[in-house]
Amino acid sequence: MDSDPDHRPLDDAATAAAEDPNPSRSSAPEPNTLESDVVELLDSLTLDRSGNARPVKRPTSNGSMPPDFYSCDEIEIEEEEEEEEEEGIRGRMGRGVLRSVAAAALRSRRKRGLLALVVVGMPGSVGAALDRVGSRRLMMADRRLTIGVAENSILMSPEFGFELELLLSSSNMWLQQFGKATRYGKLDQVVTDLQDDASATWRKRKKHFFILSHSGKPIYSRYGDEHKLAGFSATLQAIISFVENSGDRIKFVRAGKHQIVFLVKGPIYLVCISCTEEPYEALRGQVELIYGQMLLILTKSVHRCFEKNPKFDMTPLLGGTDTVFSSLIHAFSWNPATFLHAYTCLPLPYATRQAAGAILQDIADSGVLFAILMCKHKVISLVGAQKASLHPDDILLLANFILSSESFRTSESFSPICLPRYNPMAFLHAYVHFLDADTYLILLSTRSDAFYHLKDCRVRIQDVLLKSNVLCEVQRSMLDSGLHVEDLPLDSSLRSGSMPDRTKSESLSPSVGLGGAAGLWHFIYKSIYLDQYVASEFSSPISNSSQQKKLYRAYQKLYTLMHDRGTGPHKTQFRRDEDYVLLCWITQDFELYAAFDPLADKALAIKMCNRVCQWVRDLENEIFLFGANSFSW
Repeated sequence: MDSDPDHRPLDDAATAAAEDPNPSRSSAPEPNTLESDVVELLDSLTLDRSGNARPVKRPTSNGSMPPDFYSCDEIEIEEEEEEEEEEGIRGRMGRGVLRSVAAAALRSRRKRGLLALVVVGMPGSVGAALDRVGSRRLMMADRRLTIGVAENSILMSPEFGFELELLLSSSNMWLQQFGKATRYGKLDQVVTDLQDDASATWRKRKKHFFILSHSGKPIYSRYGDEHKLAGFSATLQAIISFVENSGDRIKFVRAGKHQIVFLVKGPIYLVCISCTEEPYEALRGQVELIYGQMLLILTKSVHRCFEKNPKFDMTPLLGGTDTVFSSLIHAFSWNPATFLHAYTCLPLPYATRQAAGAILQDIADSGVLFAILMCKHKVISLVGAQKASLHPDDILLLANFILSSESFRTSESFSPICLPRYNPMAFLHAYVHFLDADTYLILLSTRSDAFYHLKDCRVRIQDVLLKSNVLCEVQRSMLDSGLHVEDLPLDSSLRSGSMPDRTKSESLSPSVGLGGAAGLWHFIYKSIYLDQYVASEFSSPISNSSQQKKLYRAYQKLYTLMHDRGTGPHKTQFRRDEDYVLLCWITQDFELYAAFDPLADKALAIKMCNRVCQWVRDLENEIFLFGANSFSW
């Protein structure tokens, strides 16, 4: 659908600097605890001028979400030309600049509201020590230092190794949220939560997701405070209603670089606004998964609440689940399961996986509906009761829910959850227990009083896993970190039918190669019959998260083209651009997506794809799970 000519796309304009031009006009400030605390905090800042700070080492394995996906999330920053030499910039950067900017902020406090000190963009791997606004010392590392007054900021050199922002607000909500964030170490969320659609930072985001009710009441927003976005949500609801009143249903709107995707699920509306150039089918699939994640928490029965009361507020029911949705949205940039609709297994020796499956099968026979043993987002073993089937999307959503909820890690949990592909109308009851930092057991039952029975089952399973060294093999597999294109055998006579033996020291050292033979950089292999996939680990030159995200989106676009219902499905596709060569091959048994050097020869690339398929078949007993209940969707 074409967009309304009066509809304006999200504005990318940068904010203009604004400071009080005549600070001397203000009378001497009265003593204020908050102001003195901020000044003392700035006095205690220790700036690292050495420039020797080294960034946190990024893991090369794609076995878990890259830690910097949170810190460099999709935000457009307009690059400005440097007007001064580096030495000149350094000369202006010091405690005096911090104090002068803070003083300007404090002077404008009487005009513009209460002052709060906020640390932004701090991933969990960085770490911080900050108790409250009155803290005497702030210690951070590997970040950029930014001092901002209201919506205007002064950007400083990366060598300082921090990111700091002074912000003004007319409400004490800043201080309340700031105090809460410092206790839980999620300071970056404060800035996001307090944005609205008038904020330049909010408008610069490349990808937004919204959930709202049919009355236009906001339920969830990826960025900003959903309550401050009530007017924006009402606009989205009006667009949907306008089209529905004409007897049609809106799918998407294109407005300049932005694409707005709508999904109507009864009284619940989901919207994605994106300028990432992802195809409509991919964005719609992502919105469907967000809806599925919501059903996992609430079930589809929530629709009845809207039938009884059209003004029903669903927000309290989703309280505390923002991290669950945020984690899923980040997975759209790194997890192939979000568009392949398949799950991946942790590579393990065949005997080890069989031992884990045997004890899970015994438990399933005792009345457990599903028993799943997982390591992060990878399946170790999966067993279901007779005639019960589990969709890969349910596995994805369930794992995301558990991994993004800290409470599951601290103690054994018994929680109602809904598997939307299994039965969207009813709750199952999930017993979750972490066996170590990364490995966890999920036991699903239809009975609400099954806690003690499931706990006994967990004790039996844990004893067997320890005696059979399954958990040790899991840890070893995590260190070996999967398939590497550099290990692809070039001679069929060299095939051994087992995973390459990588020592612990080798697995911990970053790869310095340039991909595999014939310019092969990466591949994803999906078994259609098993609904499982395996992906090679990343290595140079696809070594950072930005390049990995770009490649995943290229795979996603290729997947959409290959499965286009209008022109497809296709069997093969060979695409070459300035970044890489992409080759896709689909048969009745498998799908293969491979990325090569942009100068790779087509004939050699096809030959390498054949070798990849043969290599995967040789290793299938170690990288795939056989014997699980067949899926019936």
